[in-house]
Amino acid sequence: MVNLEKKINVVILAAGKGTRMVSTKPKVLHQLAGKPLLKHVIDCAKLLNPAKIIVIHGYGGEEVQENFKDEKIVWVEQKEQLGTGHAVLQAKPYLDNGAKCLILLGDVPLINLKECNELIKQHCDLSILTVIRNDPSGYGRIIRDISGNVLEIVEQKDASPEHIKIKEVNTGIMALEVDKLSYWIDKITNHNAQNEYYLTDLVKLAVNEGCKVGILITEEEYSVEGINSQNDLAKLERIYQEMFANKLMQSGVKIYDPSRIDVRGNLVASSDVEIDVGCIFIGNVTLENNVKIGPYCVIKDATIGNATIIEAYTHIDGVKIGNHCKVGPFARLRPGTQLNESCHIGNFVEVKNSQVDSSTNINHLSYIGDSTIGKNVNIGAGTITCNYDGAKKHRTIIEDNVFVGSDSQLVAPVKIKAGATIGAGSTITKDVEPDELAISRSKQITITGWKRPKK
Repeated sequence: MVNLEKKINVVILAAGKGTRMVSTKPKVLHQLAGKPLLKHVIDCAKLLNPAKIIVIHGYGGEEVQENFKDEKIVWVEQKEQLGTGHAVLQAKPYLDNGAKCLILLGDVPLINLKECNELIKQHCDLSILTVIRNDPSGYGRIIRDISGNVLEIVEQKDASPEHIKIKEVNTGIMALEVDKLSYWIDKITNHNAQNEYYLTDLVKLAVNEGCKVGILITEEEYSVEGINSQNDLAKLERIYQEMFANKLMQSGVKIYDPSRIDVRGNLVASSDVEIDVGCIFIGNVTLENNVKIGPYCVIKDATIGNATIIEAYTHIDGVKIGNHCKVGPFARLRPGTQLNESCHIGNFVEVKNSQVDSSTNINHLSYIGDSTIGKNVNIGAGTITCNYDGAKKHRTIIEDNVFVGSDSQLVAPVKIKAGATIGAGSTITKDVEPDELAISRSKQITITGWKRPKK
């Protein structure tokens, strides 16, 4: 976090439509790692402890603002798209005199916090972030004199053949004194190939007035990559995911293939965790020690306890799982579910809004909804808690040491008391007393001489 006497104002340019995205959605709302591009930039800006964050919006402005209604942001509209200089001009009335202004781009989501800090801390009237690119096509070139001092930034369309050869380019990210910005921004003209007001013209204005212009060259090209197309987005998504995977592996997590993991939120993993291929983590997920996640699982907003195994193709959403459990394969745990330790949820079992106590097994092909299940319970294959009467949801209570036979239907509201047994194939509509056997079946009939129809 920056510790300066001066206030910091952050201006984020987010007015572009993003035509090359071929989408009606504003470009800055397209998601990378599960959150909008603009959200990445705002989150970085907030870590700088700024006095003010100003977002310049344009296309889809109402939609953009709605997505960030809980953020403390000054919203400023750029009604006409007349260039980056014109965009910053819209923010001028909202800047704090005497502050330092950092200008960021809403479509550059992986901006580096460390470099933002360094840029702000430079003792210069204007500081710009640059990058050396093997292919600088399309970017403004950094023009220096023979001593290496910056003279100006020349955009691609205005560049001479000599300028085109330069590989150091502008990232669009800069920091400068608000007082200087407010003075210079009015002097920018649109006398260029695109008839736009370039923010980069600030550099030449500063040089002409003998002001000090600082340069910070980033070594992390991905951190200044802008998103202009779906291809760009996919490329940066994979860069982000592999970076996140590398951090996990450095902390001791075993990832079977770092190119096949997706973290769309916050994943916290303790020691000796294993993650197989194709897994997706969404929202806030915590994996405790020795957790093993099988291939192609989707886990959202969940906590998974020590030494628990999640088998392949399991979907988990809004769930807390205790220690030493085993879930899956092909299981689905839905919001409101909590498993205590040593539970076993098997293949093709769905559990929704239910609390399952220790050492309980629900092994095969069952639906458990709106239920409270005790310790050491066995739920046979094909069991259903019938929780919905067409208008309201009702609760099923199954106490400790109950055995439910296969293919049973428990029609809620109903309570199966401790130690009771439900015979296979039963439909239970009334409470069952402790240690009793409840059976509800039709009488079996055998018809002698019956013949199966033939084609």
